[in-house]
Amino acid sequence: QVQLVESGGGLVQPGGSLRLSCAVSGIIFSANVMGWYRQAPGRERDLVATITGSGSTNYADSVKGRFTISRDNAKKVVYLQMNSLKPEDTAIYYCNAYRPGYRTFWGQGTQVTVSS
Repeated sequence: QVQLVESGGGLVQPGGSLRLSCAVSGIIFSANVMGWYRQAPGRERDLVATITGSGSTNYADSVKGRFTISRDNAKKVVYLQMNSLKPEDTAIYYCNAYRPGYRTFWGQGTQVTVSS
């Protein structure tokens, strides 16, 4: 059974930081590109960042320089360090596992709210 379980969301003031985690089981973790996506109310789900098994990263322009994606292949966990948070970062954040030729998996999401 494949599971992607996000944690670390919450309420934070503008300028603050949060670290999201996604614990993965049931797949060959190192073979998957792991990603973080987010969906704000009334909007589509958008890419935030991705990281390959070898550590190559890609970021949405809106988060470059503020967010950092990383992974621990031994622990099967992917992280998203979010700094200098803005109200427009408010969304549900989803973990994603993608491997060409295989099914794509999603976590249940974790809420991030940036507000004073």
